[in-house]
Amino acid sequence: MTKLLDQALEVARGLPAEAQDDIARVVLQLAGHEGAIVALSGDERAAIARSKAAAARGDYATEEQVRAVWAKHGL
Repeated sequence: MTKLLDQALEVARGLPAEAQDDIARVVLQLAGHEGAIVALSGDERAAIARSKAAAARGDYATEEQVRAVWAKHGL
């Protein structure tokens, strides 16, 4: 590790956790890390949890509901 990178990480350690995560995402992206790292909001996490719970219950949209959405959006 270079002296500059070591210095930057030391400064980052003093930042709030959210800022540290933002810096980590940028470093991983610059380093060519495989796969995108996406930060989700609390609302997005809740929506995913609801979706997973619905799927676990077998609660899926009917073909008619899917067609109605497609028609509404011109698909």
